[in-house]
Parts: sequence; C-alpha cells; structure tokens
Amino acid sequence: MTDHVILLHGLWMRGFALLMLHRRMMEAGFRVHRFDYMSVAATQERILERLAARIRELGDEAAQVHLVGHSLGGLLALEACVEDVQLPPGRIVCLGSPLKGSAAARRFAGMGRGGEVLLGHNRELLEYGFERWDGAREVGVVAGRLPLGLGAVLGQFEGDNDGTVAVEETALPGIADHCVVETNHTGLLFSQEASRQVTEFLQHGHFGRVNG
Repeated sequence: MTDHVILLHGLWMRGFALLMLHRRMMEAGFRVHRFDYMSVAATQERILERLAARIRELGDEAAQVHLVGHSLGGLLALEACVEDVQLPPGRIVCLGSPLKGSAAARRFAGMGRGGEVLLGHNRELLEYGFERWDGAREVGVVAGRLPLGLGAVLGQFEGDNDGTVAVEETALPGIADHCVVETNHTGLLFSQEASRQVTEFLQHGHFGRVNG
C-alpha cells in the first residue's frame, strides 16, 4: 500500500499555504492530505483529538501514516504522537519547528496581552517546546538559515536562524536526524531542497546530502 502523509501548517496560517509542498509530496509517490486547523482560536486538546482521529482513519488504508509539520505544526505532530502508542506507524518531519521552545514567541508574549492572545492556546508549546524526544516514531528536522522574518523585528538571534526560529532551537535531543537548508522560515514550505529532504527522510529514516 502507498504511504500516506499528513501536512500540518504553522501559526497564523491555513492549509492552502501547504499547496506547493503537497504537490511535491504527491510527485514523490505519497498520498497526501492537508490538516487544516485554527492555530489561534482552537484549543490544543481539540486540535490533537482531530489529528489523532485523522491518523487512525488513514491507518486503515495504509501501512504507514507520516506527519510533516511546519513550525507549530511540527510541535503539534510530536505532541499528538508522544504518548499515543495506538496510532499507526510512520515518521515525522518538522520544518523549522522550535522543538526546544521559541525565544521569538517568548519575546512576543512579553509584549503584553495582545501578544499572548495572538499566540493562542498553543502559547506554552511554542514558548517552551520539549526537553527531548522519547516517542516511538523517528523524527527528522529540516531547519533554515536565511535570517529574514518576524524574529528579526522582535530581537536578535544568536547563531544561524531562519528569521523566526534559531537553528539551535530545532535540534531536539532524541531526534533521528537534522539538516539545514538555505531558506527562511516561510520559504521552507516552498524550497525544493527542503521537499527533497522531507522525501528522503520519510522513505529512508535519514536525510541525504544537502545540495547547495
């Protein structure tokens, strides 16, 4: 059976932002589905319930159901799979996800009530992330290092970053593999090299040599 892939968008986005990645994953031979959710208004519990139900539903049709999440989407993918061992097998790829917590999100929240509200119900997950990954699924992370984005307005980063998330914030202990490509945070959704690395990891459990 053909493996299925669920794509998850990030904060302040909707499913249409995943169109290019969707097409490339289809061209790579996967059956692809976009998981659309209200990133600010919906509770985390509700999002995770819907996501787990969708994974189980697709598990009836495929040997593996993979998850590919951009930014907050990657954090939610890990949160959904960290304890639910009843979900069908598959791998996870996170694109620019601040798995160790986001300094930019913490600075944004520190700007006052307005900043807190705009981070929504997933504020704590965005700000603090995880200590390490101990789940059953293999996790790979593709980070960007073109420093153009919202984070540049909120404050300076230390080290390589994609303009919103620092590369170091994506390197969670316990993940299977990590690679860096030359694009910014939003550009991870459109980068051909990022898509190639996603395909490589979903098929083999590791990334290939980064081009360019």
